Amino acid sequence: MNRGTVWTIVGVIAAIVIAWFLVNVLFSVVAFFIKLVVVAVVAVIVFFVLRAVFARDDRA
Repeated sequence: MNRGTVWTIVGVIAAIVIAWFLVNVLFSVVAFFIKLVVVAVVAVIVFFVLRAVFARDDRA
């Protein structure tokens, strides 16, 4: 095995490790933003439900 082949194999392994790390970080960030959007939507729904419930109690 010549020197170029060894460096090619090392380069491929390094590329796989770096890509694995970047994909993990990307999925973590995407999952965080999806959770953030879901929490915001649920918070808005709960806000309007609570507002409707307390508005009914005030009118009675």
